[in-house]
Amino acid sequence: MRVLHWGTYDLGKPRARILREGIRSTGASLQDCHRDIWSGLEDKTQAFRTKQFLWRLVRWLAAYPALIWRFLAGPRPDMVLTSFPGLLDIIVLAPFARMRGVPMAWDMFISVYDTLVFDRGLARPGTLAARCLFWLERFAIGRADFVFLDTEAHARRIESLFDLPPGSCGSVWVGAEVEHFQPTRRLEQSTDVFEVLFYGQFIPLHGVQTIVEAARLMQDSGVAWTLIGRGQEVSSVQRTLAEAPVPALRWIDWVDYAELGSWIAKADLCLGIFGTSEKAASVIPNKVFQIVAAGRPVVTRDSPAVRELLEDSAPCVYLIPPGDPHALAEAVTRHMHHVSRFPAPRCHGAVVSRIAAPAIGRRFMQVVVPAVTGS
Repeated sequence: MRVLHWGTYDLGKPRARILREGIRSTGASLQDCHRDIWSGLEDKTQAFRTKQFLWRLVRWLAAYPALIWRFLAGPRPDMVLTSFPGLLDIIVLAPFARMRGVPMAWDMFISVYDTLVFDRGLARPGTLAARCLFWLERFAIGRADFVFLDTEAHARRIESLFDLPPGSCGSVWVGAEVEHFQPTRRLEQSTDVFEVLFYGQFIPLHGVQTIVEAARLMQDSGVAWTLIGRGQEVSSVQRTLAEAPVPALRWIDWVDYAELGSWIAKADLCLGIFGTSEKAASVIPNKVFQIVAAGRPVVTRDSPAVRELLEDSAPCVYLIPPGDPHALAEAVTRHMHHVSRFPAPRCHGAVVSRIAAPAIGRRFMQVVVPAVTGS
């Protein structure tokens, strides 16, 4: 099997890296035909709000002539894979792939329309901008021979959102780069403070305000809360904390990816997401896979997506209603009581092998390849 990984996909995100490593681990030949235009931009929606937008757009469009030439001049692959953010990639490549008779798979990963309109509220439903995003993305879906996302729940949401036939989209988990998130016991601390950790982009899907309010509810309980991240809701969180400070909450702007494993190892309990949108119910974020790989206890919102991976099973997994700071505070309290009586648990041992790159690659070969090539 010869797979060509084509386009302007973002290698700064674990998704593309894990998928690429996983495919190669199956023995398939995966060749890269790639131009990097996303380096240094964690949140793609912010590209439209920066002074460098025009320059980045020019770089984006200018990347395609060389990419198309490399596709046409190179050996014919058995299939082409385009990855997030591949909205323009799939549209640009489609006529040339049809010309060479090469089927295309699109790792959609997230819907730009769903994210900007329903999850982040940056464009109102029914407006011209929202309608244009819908039809552009619907057109792109129609160019691919097969579209897949990160969970079955997300695949069903995209089918519903774009009125696609049931079962027309597939799923391949994000997984984790397990070499960076090795299971360890909690690193010893100089105090007996109970440590709770959240890291990620401050976007509505993550529900950071829920975490802040839970910290406020528990501010006299001896819990130390650490937030690591930045993003769309930074200003809102800053205002909340300025109006009513939470002394037990520490906020760190960002840490390098390579350092996340040590932060996870220092925490008694790690946090997933708590957003209330339908998209939040449809995804399993990177951080949950990483926390699972590290063998640490996690509390996150209950959803059809997360139950594809985990069940509510204290003291390792606490699944709570979305947007509910009282439920989050209760879960933290339950875990505090547990670790005060028993040794810190080693969690998720049976799950780790299912989220490593080789397992992700096997899933790709089982689900995507037959749907694209018919073999």
